[in-house]
Amino acid sequence: MSRREKIQAMLADDPQDTFLRYSLAMEYRSEGNHEESLRGLGELTRDETPYVPAFFMAAQQLVDLNRINEARSMLREGIDQAREQGNSHAAAEMSELLASIGNLGETTEEDDDL
Repeated sequence: MSRREKIQAMLADDPQDTFLRYSLAMEYRSEGNHEESLRGLGELTRDETPYVPAFFMAAQQLVDLNRINEARSMLREGIDQAREQGNSHAAAEMSELLASIGNLGETTEEDDDL
């Protein structure tokens, strides 16, 4: 039984377990199943109390996939949520990633003319 299958079996007993849901999303990422991973992380960000680490991990994955604008949106939302939950460490980490992205993925008017 794979690690993913073990996590899925535990989730069958407790489908709302945040950590197991997060673990499953991260397992999908390690398997290269990015869309399933991002779906799971996205669900965690929309929980009644959003799971702050899911914002950061989704944003990192989106950057890796060169989906920069989506990563920026995820980070901005995650920073707001982290601050709302009093998690200044997570807010700082996401702010650093947002700053490191800089102008990646943005086009200039000159690029549009090419």
